[in-house]
Amino acid sequence: MAAPRKQTLAVWKFSSCDGCQLSLLDCEDELLTLAEQLDIAYFLEAGSAVVDGPYDVSIVEGSITTAHDAERIREVRRQSRALITIGACATAGGIQALRNFADVDAFTRIVYATPDFISTLRTSTPISAHVTVDYELNGCPINKRQLLEVIGAHLARRRPRVRAHSVCVECKRRGTVCVMVAHGTPCLGPVTHAGCGALCPAYDRGCYGCYGPMESPNAASLSAQMRELGSEQLDIVRVYRTFNAASEPFRKESEAHERD
Repeated sequence: MAAPRKQTLAVWKFSSCDGCQLSLLDCEDELLTLAEQLDIAYFLEAGSAVVDGPYDVSIVEGSITTAHDAERIREVRRQSRALITIGACATAGGIQALRNFADVDAFTRIVYATPDFISTLRTSTPISAHVTVDYELNGCPINKRQLLEVIGAHLARRRPRVRAHSVCVECKRRGTVCVMVAHGTPCLGPVTHAGCGALCPAYDRGCYGCYGPMESPNAASLSAQMRELGSEQLDIVRVYRTFNAASEPFRKESEAHERD
């Protein structure tokens, strides 16, 4: 009796820093176990061997920032039975989505000696703005244990068990004193998806929102609390405009204070 065919995995890079792909490589021993269950058919960060598609599952890092990106992601989608996006760039446009709030032509003229050579879109957008995505995993970078859970869930054909609560829950679990209550430090923890283990608050810093909005975030209430603590309108705009600036809840809240 022939052994069952292993599923094929492809890992793709678009506009990004490669940090989320490195999180996958950082799985080390787990990655070897994963290779027993999957054929890694395309993963240029790990090796130059390439197996042509179609693929059972594709993991995509990075945002869409050029016309070529937009064309290529449609081809990736056509070749993939399931498509999983990982990281702030792929799920929310990334730090490069700050261009969405500004004049890209002005940026290009300032940065490049010959701006006519630059071909770029006026916005940086998540993968889901262009093709159907089967699952989004937040983070900047992602949590490797969450990634292994998502891949394992795909292999087992079940729903991933990735919790959707806020960073505040992680603070309580590790016994970290709330930096907003104790020190008046602006913190996005109440509206940010868990996954980092509340790393920044553990060092008396406010959460920067690396994991993007949690489910049903009340950003307006958090902003009101920041104002009570002395934050100016521009400060609040800047708090929301970091790694997940273009995610809808953060974008709307930052624009609301920009208009005020």
